[in-house]
Parts: sequence; structure tokens; C-alpha cells
Amino acid sequence: GARRIEVRVEEGGSKRIEIDARSEAIFNTLIDDNKGALIFSSHLGNWELPALAAAAHGLKSAVLFRRPNIAAVDRAVQNIRAVNMGEMVATTFDAPLRLAEKLRDGVHVGMLVDQHYGNGVDVTFFGRTAKANPLLARLARQVECPIHGVRVVRLPDQRFRCELTEEIAPVRDQDGMIDVQQTMQKITSIIEGWVREHPDQWLWLHRRWR
Repeated sequence: GARRIEVRVEEGGSKRIEIDARSEAIFNTLIDDNKGALIFSSHLGNWELPALAAAAHGLKSAVLFRRPNIAAVDRAVQNIRAVNMGEMVATTFDAPLRLAEKLRDGVHVGMLVDQHYGNGVDVTFFGRTAKANPLLARLARQVECPIHGVRVVRLPDQRFRCELTEEIAPVRDQDGMIDVQQTMQKITSIIEGWVREHPDQWLWLHRRWR
């Protein structure tokens, strides 16, 4: 069965991965509520740790990922990650359908959302227009599930702090439907806030603005 996470503060502050009481409570709720949820993150700190924590503590999870172009590398990466990260879902044409099914089955779907996406929706990021992948907001519109953000902050002495946000309410239009563009703007603004807090920890090597 699911295993609840418990925070234990070690003497001298030597714990490698820390989680505050608020994030702990949110995590335990996600384990216990038997509902699927969308979990977004960005290229901050160590963005693979949340997926490792989810699998280690019994959270039903799946992670959307882009396959490496080299087939042998793709197989090796999937074999390594599948043991510790739960199910891996590649960004194939049928990925939205597969992810929607998983959300309905109570799986927590994680994805990075700070990439440039050529066919995406326009969002404002640090005062300039950028393209954001609308998949997360479209899935929320289709399945009507909770949305949370997660980030990892690097601390001194090879330590990390993992933080979960409270549930993020999507933006809705006048008919009560989730507004995909405005919801992605809300999420993008949260990520911008994270980057402003720790700009040295944001790893981005591509052209985010084009």
C-alpha cells in the first residue's frame, strides 16, 4: 500500500533532502485522496528528485519525458529511471490520451513546463512573450483534476529542499471552462517567481524567447 512520508529533522542539519511541514502535509494528502493530479516543475535545482521521492513513498505517478534521439541511450535511460521514478510516458502523438487515462485512474502526472514549444500558447515570461506547451492545462480541462507545482532548491553542503505548492486553481472563462492560455500564464508566472528567488539554480540552455 501507499507509504506516508514523515519528516525527521536530524541533529546538526545533516539531512540531504528536506521537506517542510506544509509540503509534507500536501504530499500525504496526494497519497491518501485516491485522485489523480497534475504536477508541474521546471529546470531548477535538481528536477528529477521529486519523481524519485514520489516513487519511494508510494505515490502513484507517471512522468512525461522526451526520448533521446539515440535509441540505445533511450533504452538505457528508461531502464534506469523506471526502477526509481514510476512509469515513464514518452512525448508521442498519443501521450495526451494516455496521460488523461492515467489521471482518471488516480495517477499523479508530472511534467516540466518551462520549455519553448513552437506550437504553444503565448505567455509573458520575464516581460517578454514566450511559447508554452498547453498540454498541462488541456489535460486539466479534460479531466478536471488538481494542479500542484513542485520545485527543488539546492542548499549548502550537497543538500536539497523539496517544496510542493498548495493546489493551483486554474483560470476559467465566463462559461466555467478552464482557460488554457490564462492557466499556462498563471503557471509560467509561478515559475518566474521561482527563478527570481534562485536565478543561479535555473538551468536553461535553449532559446526560451524567439
